[in-house]
Amino acid sequence: MSGGCLVIQGPPGTGKTYTASRVITTLLAKGKKVGVASDSHQAVVNLLLACGEAVNENGGLLHGVKVGGDAEGPLFSANPALRYVSATGGAHDAYTDGVVGGTAWLFTRPEWEGALDFLFIDEAGQVPLANAAAMARCAKILVLLGDQRQLEQPVQGSHPGDAGLSALQYALKDTAASKPDAPVFHAVVSPDYGLFLGESRRMHPAVCRFISESIYEGRLGSHPDCARQKIVVKPGAKGLITKEAGVVFSGVEPDGNIQRSDEEVDRVLAIYQELCGRPYTASDGSTRPLALNDFLFIAPYNAQVRVLQAALPDAARVGSVDKFQGQEAPVCILSLCSSYGEYGSRGLAFILNQNRINVAISRAQCLALVVADPRIATAPAGSIGEMILINLFCKLADA
Repeated sequence: MSGGCLVIQGPPGTGKTYTASRVITTLLAKGKKVGVASDSHQAVVNLLLACGEAVNENGGLLHGVKVGGDAEGPLFSANPALRYVSATGGAHDAYTDGVVGGTAWLFTRPEWEGALDFLFIDEAGQVPLANAAAMARCAKILVLLGDQRQLEQPVQGSHPGDAGLSALQYALKDTAASKPDAPVFHAVVSPDYGLFLGESRRMHPAVCRFISESIYEGRLGSHPDCARQKIVVKPGAKGLITKEAGVVFSGVEPDGNIQRSDEEVDRVLAIYQELCGRPYTASDGSTRPLALNDFLFIAPYNAQVRVLQAALPDAARVGSVDKFQGQEAPVCILSLCSSYGEYGSRGLAFILNQNRINVAISRAQCLALVVADPRIATAPAGSIGEMILINLFCKLADA
């Protein structure tokens, strides 16, 4: 590349951080100056940790500076040649070569203009367009890492035109199909604009197939080793769960539930009790009984999260979709907690949001379970957008 922007789209479990770290360390080995940025210090640290591991594999050390955030932690203990600089104002003088990591507060400063060869922006789907545009001045080439089909940046207030988009959304906006009030984004980055990492090393093929067909235009595949992942079901066994792997829908039909459902909590608890202790085979062929830490319990609303926490053992991993992006477990249980026709002020667009469903289901290495009211499949659609959402729900209900 000679100037411009490259997108690296990494669907769940495809090794976006691994891939980016190897690209960055290859560039560093060639003497390039590389910046690593994101909206949070934790995202920057995660990518720098991966870069350090890649350099250490070849017997080297990661050189450069990390600006702001925590001064201590595994990043610096594992990478003794990486310096910490607390103040953004003194970072430019402290940096000579290698990698430099920080947030927009660093890279938008005037002294950094044209100082780097490459700037990698991680989690670009959650980095505001304005931040990315301001940071881009520091480098000749911009690389956006992320996935526009996962969680978007939180937006508050009203933003004219494209000002409310993330950097990744703007880069992958379908200008032919978009409308100013309802932009459309490419599900998969085009080959002439970026790289699509198309092999998941997390999901069993049956889970991956649902995600691929529903979210990624059938372009996402599963690594062959993931087919080993299964939960033993005895022949002729009867119960709530009779599949060894894949997506399973468990219907509950209460009325009047909007943001919490005690009936769905009871079903989630029953599923957990049925599965806990069953033999689970991982992708490496090893087998162990399922334990509490092998489950993720997910709900769209905090009210449902709280009642799930009260019903499940204390150490259970329970949270909203936002909490678990980047995590994984053999079993994920999603409780949608809204009755037919009772969707609250956020409506169907929230509980059936494609990006949020994608993140929730794709946490599962082996089994993804959806507990919900099956009557939602018959909800009347008020727009084409709602038709798309209900169609996704119908796919879940038919799993």
